[in-house]
This record gives sequence, C-alpha cells and structure tokens, in this order.
Amino acid sequence: MSQFWSPAVRALTPYVPGEQPREKLIKLNTNENPYAPSPAVEGVLQRFAVDHLRRYPDPESTALRQALAEAHGVEPEQVFVGNGSDEVLALAFQAFFCQSRPLLMPAISYSFYPVYCKLYDIAYRTLALDDDWRISLDAFEADNGGVVFANPNAPTGHGHPRQAIAALLERITESVVLVDEAYVDFGGESAVPLVDTYPNLLVTGTLSKSRSLAGLRVGYAIGSSELVEGLQRVKNSFNSYPIDMLASEIAIASLKDTPHFQATCQQVIATREWVRQQLELLGFEVLPSQTNFLFTRHTRHAGEHLFGELRERKILVRHFNKDGLSDFLRISIGTDDEMTSLVEALRTIV
Repeated sequence: MSQFWSPAVRALTPYVPGEQPREKLIKLNTNENPYAPSPAVEGVLQRFAVDHLRRYPDPESTALRQALAEAHGVEPEQVFVGNGSDEVLALAFQAFFCQSRPLLMPAISYSFYPVYCKLYDIAYRTLALDDDWRISLDAFEADNGGVVFANPNAPTGHGHPRQAIAALLERITESVVLVDEAYVDFGGESAVPLVDTYPNLLVTGTLSKSRSLAGLRVGYAIGSSELVEGLQRVKNSFNSYPIDMLASEIAIASLKDTPHFQATCQQVIATREWVRQQLELLGFEVLPSQTNFLFTRHTRHAGEHLFGELRERKILVRHFNKDGLSDFLRISIGTDDEMTSLVEALRTIV
C-alpha cells in the first residue's frame, strides 16, 4: 500500500473482473456473447466521419436515449445512459442508496454491489438465497435504505417474473428498488413495463450481453423522470460525457436491428439447453438458467479441480473461490462448436 493513498482507498477491496487471457483459449468465463454484433455496426464503422471526433459528444446522449426509449416502450426522459452498466450502477448507488438505513441485497449476486457500498460508505445487509439458490423477494423488508438485486440473478441464473416484482413494489414504496437486468434477454421477463406504475423502480441494463457489444461499454437505466434526474445530477458532477460519438451511433444501429438481436438470443438459449442436458448426463447438478450462462457443480469432483483440468485443455470457465460457491463453475454459453468441445473435455475429466 502506498503512503499517499487516502484511508478510504486503503480499506477498499476492488471488484475482480473475469480473466481476459492473452493466449488462445475457448473463453467461457465472462458471459460475452459468442456471436458478432449486428451487421449494421460494421456499416457505422465504415462510414463514421473521423473529423467528428474533434468535438465533444452530446452530453445528454439525446439520440441514444430516444433509441432506447423506442426499444423499451418508454419516454426519453425516463432513460439514462452511461459507460457500461457498471458505471450506471455506481452512479445509482451514489444517487439513491447513501441513506441512514441499510441497503438490502442478496448474499449471492453480482459481487460489484458490496464494492460500491464500501466505496460510498453505504451500510448494507445481505439476505440468504433459499434452498433452491433463488432470491427470496419476500425476505426484503419494507424498512430499508433501498433494495438491489439482479434479475435474472448472477451467478445463479434464476429470474423472477414481472408479477413477483410488482408484488415486491407494492410492499416497498419509500425507497428505490433497483432491478439489474443485464441478462434478461436470455429468457427473463423485464420489469420495465412497471416503471410507470411504481415511481421508485429503477431498471438497469446493458448492451454488452444480448447485443454483443461488451467491448463498446454502453449501459442504461429506465425509471421515472425523477429518478433519471437524480442520476443526471450525479453524472454531471462526475463526467459530463460518458458516451462518445462512435459508441452512440453503434448502439443506435444495434438497437434498430431487432431480427439479429432476437436470432442470436434464441441461438444462445437453444445451445444453453443442449449443454444443460449434456452436463446432467455427466453427473452435474445444473441450476435452472434464464441467462447466457450455466451455474453447475459435479456430484464427485470439486469445482477447483474441474476448473484446473479445463484450463489445461485450453478451456476457460469461471470458478468462484468463495464459501458456499467453491464447488460451482459458471460456464458462459459459447458457439455450438465451443460447447461441444467443453462437453467432450468434461466427459474425459469426469
């Protein structure tokens, strides 16, 4: 530790992202989409006027917010955008969860949530998952400083239907409920249609997963205009220009190509279900998934052992070396050929 760090920085334990290897591997560890973005993206790259880059982009990202509003059936003033959903989440934590009462979150969910809490000195309390590895919405108490959970959840993969989230919002009315929908397009049910009814609901999303744009870094939030204004106040106190010109144009082109988006999502879902069946035949317990990954453990082989054996075979998956999760692997869904290689490797190992 440096003598020049502030005490708050000394106390931080930063989020650790999935490995981005330099060697050539079958990469199934960070939930990236195995398929290319919309062909319209390449068209944007070919015709983009480089001279435009000498100017600052639109600080309000007006065109992108309009495109997202059209895609989700809301008004542009209900949409906020940021440099990836991680930035959107970070701004939301600062805007809404610095309260006297603790923020409530699942004990097993996106591991960035407690990092934000420690960064902003937010008191929080975690709630255990149920016996089926699902988030229990009934466990969230009405007296809180906010609620945050991923739906579908990461890394477990389970998603709640919209009706269940509406029931939660009927109980919790005095604080912000943030539903993180990074994986919703792979079989989940979005809570976005509820934002007009529940002014304390904020839904976040990303173009990284279902739109195959992880390298672009575009995330968004949808909620009441009041919540969006709160996010804008924090954003404009931190970075007025989070979305650059090129990212905005690419994102808009992708949002307009609905057929490509739907086709790739359905392909991922079909491959996921085939892999689930194959893993179960090999003796794996596989949690039900509405995401582009599977969370699984073997009845006889430790997760760390399987992770190492796969790595030896040039296949990279995610292993969480944490209490309660160490037996599990999180396996991103790749192409059919990649997943066939995974299954064949596991058949040899087990």
